[in-house]
Order: sequence, then C-alpha cells, then structure tokens
Amino acid sequence: MACKNQLIHYIALGLFFMLALKATCRTLQDASSMYERHEQWMGEYGRVYKDSNEKEMRYKIFKQNVERIEAFNNNAGKNQPYKLGINQFADLTNEEFRASRNRFKGHMCSSITKTTTFKYGNVNVPSTIDWRQKGAVTPIKNQGQCGCCWAFSAVAAMEGITKLSTGNLISLSEQELVDCDTSGVDQGCEGGLMDDAFKFIIQNHGLATETKYPYEGVDGSCNSNGEANHAASIKGYEDVPANSEQALQKAVANQPVSVAIDASGSDFQFYSSGVFTGSCGTELDHGVTAVGYGADGSTAYWLVKNSWGTEWGEEGYIRMQRNVDAKEGLCGIAMQASYPTA
Repeated sequence: MACKNQLIHYIALGLFFMLALKATCRTLQDASSMYERHEQWMGEYGRVYKDSNEKEMRYKIFKQNVERIEAFNNNAGKNQPYKLGINQFADLTNEEFRASRNRFKGHMCSSITKTTTFKYGNVNVPSTIDWRQKGAVTPIKNQGQCGCCWAFSAVAAMEGITKLSTGNLISLSEQELVDCDTSGVDQGCEGGLMDDAFKFIIQNHGLATETKYPYEGVDGSCNSNGEANHAASIKGYEDVPANSEQALQKAVANQPVSVAIDASGSDFQFYSSGVFTGSCGTELDHGVTAVGYGADGSTAYWLVKNSWGTEWGEEGYIRMQRNVDAKEGLCGIAMQASYPTA
C-alpha cells in the first residue's frame, strides 16, 4: 500500500513539473513572439534606438501597449463599435504621445475675442455629407513630432473653402504658419489656435502652396520668398455657436470646419477603425477638421480629418460619435469650432 501511495505521489509530482515546464515554455514563447513583433514593428516604421537601454525601455512600453490593445479588442471592445490597432505610436507612453502631438492651446481661449456671426444658422442640412467625395479635401498629411495640429486644422478648413469658392483644390502650407505666425498665441511646434491662424492668414493676405513652402516639421525662420507666393486667401472667419452639435452640423454641411477635441486618451492614441465612442473629456488639446458626417447603422458620427499620417485610424481619419447626450459633443468637438470665409 505504501508503495502504491508513493507511486501516486511521484506521478502527481511528475505531472506538476510537466505542467510547470509547459507553462514556462509557453511564457518564453510568448516573450519571444512579442520580441519578434517589436522587431517587425521597428522595421515597418523605421524605428531606430540609440542604444540597448533605450531599446529595452521602448520594448517594455510596446509590450504593455500591445497587451492593452489586444485585451480591449478581445474583451471589453467586443461590444464597442470601434477597434484599436498597433500603430506608429506603439512604443510611446500616453504622456509622451500627448506631449508630441497635441498642442492645441485650449486654455488660452478665454483671452481670444470671439466673432458672433453664424451665417449657417437657418440652413437646412442633408442627412449625410462627405467633402472628400466633393473634392474639397487634400490627402492626409503628417505633422510628425511638431505640435502644430492647429496649423493643419486651419489649413485643411482653408483648403476646403478655397475649393468651394474657386473650384481649385490646392494643398496649402502649414509650415508658413509655423514659421511666420509667431507674434501672438501661435508658437509653431509649441502650439496655437485655429482662430489666430485665420487672423494671421487674413493679415498676411493669404498662404503659399505646400510646394512653394514645404513642411519641415520643426520651428524655422519665416521665409519671405516662400511667403510672398500667395496661392489662396480668405476674407474672414466665424465661430460656430459653442456647445451645439446641431449648429456644428449646419456648418459642416456647408464646408469643412476646424474643430478642437480632447484627444488625450489611450483609445484615441490607438484608434484603428469604426465609430469612436470611447471615454474622453473636454480638456481640448488637439486641432482637427470635421469634413463630413453620417451614420453607421444607428450610430451617428462625425467624419474627422487628422494630421497623424495614413497609418493612424481609418487611413488618417476618425469617425467620432455624433449626437451624444453631452452638449459639448464627444471629446468636446462642439465646444470650439470655426471656419474661414472666402
């Protein structure tokens, strides 16, 4: 009997060690797989680190982000109308991401004199609009690590009204705003406001094309030769009545509109597809451009052009839930919208 019990004990012990070994092998395989994924990701996005210490640190951040993204898509996100993806920001902490991309100076807005005219107040609106289909939106651009989202937002809105007023779609220069619009709130890669960008464009009698004054992604000196070649101009700008998605819809139904949003969340950082319904606040920190609206089934959305390249979101765009309970709109999209006038 004692021998039998001893045999059972050894069998159980062997099973325990076998299961432990399998678990260890699986952990090592998972770690190896994650390391390989990081290497592949580095190659895809051309990421090079200065030394092994930085690479190890970035690998740990990458691993944490990937695990969070996959946990969302496989669990909590299963019932959500949007998905997250492993994009070019996968080795950045959320704090690093916000610091390098989101520099809309929403906290400065109380000092800005607002216009009160809203010419679209009494217009009827279609159920859906996509200004890309009407040729009023240039291809997605990439601001890089320069925090000049405000310039890209203002320029996209100006490109739209230029197409609608002249029939010509012209890619205009964000770098001109970064370099030359520096006497007030707007401070290049350190942030700015779309309304102030419109003011500068008016005073400057226009903007040069992207070709004449190409984007560099860093603060530079104002190029007087490039600046002299104005390709388009605006006569003024107007603010959409704040905290009204209905008013914003009327504006977007008539032209692309600059909007400010709170894009600080991790879900926004790794948004990949679908209608974004994630949690976000109203601390406006990013300038983008509303270029349409519509509905996906029963979920109404805003079509928003971003400036983080085509690898982010739906080839550079995000669809954000529209007609939410909060008067500010999702992520504050209805709080501070404006558009240029031709």
